[in-house]
Amino acid sequence: MGIKSLEEALRIAQNRGVDLVEIAPQNNPPVCKLADFSKFRYEREKKLKEARKKQKGGNVKELRVRPKIGAHDLDIKINQMRGFVEERDKVRFTVVFRGREMEHPDQGRLIFGRVKEKMADIASLESEDSRMEGGRLSLMFTPKK
Repeated sequence: MGIKSLEEALRIAQNRGVDLVEIAPQNNPPVCKLADFSKFRYEREKKLKEARKKQKGGNVKELRVRPKIGAHDLDIKINQMRGFVEERDKVRFTVVFRGREMEHPDQGRLIFGRVKEKMADIASLESEDSRMEGGRLSLMFTPKK
């Protein structure tokens, strides 16, 4: 409709029985549109909700192993981790100790060394909790950019 004064635009909107909705206030002059404000707000919320659905990231996957895990079984867990990292998920790798296993946290650290070595090419280490927390040692991997 072109550039109109505020009074004229409000009068046109009132005659048509709709609202004057400001679309881009940062422009000079500001851009407005004649629309039902409730419907406009509903459609805007719907678009935002749809955009949030398609957003990916922030998911944290966790893999838990015991300190006496076999070499092949550990390789399978590492391959699972690689798949998660390739899908842009963060991965927490946890070694769970039970009973007398808690007296040998060095076994868990040996496993961590092997996992770090195999994951170094596609993931970076975000945090490393080298201390025992309730019978657990954890590593957090994030995908490299």
